[in-house]
Amino acid sequence: MGVKSFLVVGFDLKSSIDAVNIANEFDNVYAAVGIHPSDVKKRGTNDLEEIEKLLSNKKVIAIGEIGLDYYWDKEEEIIKEQKEFFIKQIDLANKYNLPISIHCRDAIGDCLEILKEHKVNRGGIMHCYAGSKEIAPEFIKLGFLLGFGGTITFKNSVKPKETVTSISSSDYVLETDAPYLTPVPYRGKPNHSKYLIYVTNQIAELRGEPVDKVILDTTNNFKRVFKI
Repeated sequence: MGVKSFLVVGFDLKSSIDAVNIANEFDNVYAAVGIHPSDVKKRGTNDLEEIEKLLSNKKVIAIGEIGLDYYWDKEEEIIKEQKEFFIKQIDLANKYNLPISIHCRDAIGDCLEILKEHKVNRGGIMHCYAGSKEIAPEFIKLGFLLGFGGTITFKNSVKPKETVTSISSSDYVLETDAPYLTPVPYRGKPNHSKYLIYVTNQIAELRGEPVDKVILDTTNNFKRVFKI
């Protein structure tokens, strides 16, 4: 079957512009634009306004990668800014009726609290989901699919493996996060979409399902959440 569609995800203004340009150049390639939590402190004064201008492009199908990251940023003031920008970009997504792609690292509780208080009309993706299987249904109830990528092939990646076996086939998608999070057996090297088969094979094994079913389910889920 192979990879038939790509979502190129921005993390700041420049990469968001690049994502749109790449999407415009190729069929079946789409863009998400936004300011990553770790880039909030590096933003320009008008970056969010410039991000909003990109939303007029038909190939932009989501706001992302946005969210919270307490792994790299632990200062109280920066965390406060991350929360404020997360909410501002949720509001932007609702204004333009778009889903969001969420980066959440070491901040699962605060992320869930914000999503409950600021409902995202179109839901979206919990990118590289690393929370527990117990909290996963809370995000799913809010309209989010869980994203799984190369980390699910790592030996010590217990939570994603537990989660992917506990949820419905309609509640998750496959990801690369290229060039990062390369799956085994290529861990440590730059990631490529062609390596997604190793993620697919691992999930099929964990769920006790045929590989073709995993591919079909996740393709349909992607199309549903992004309306393509």
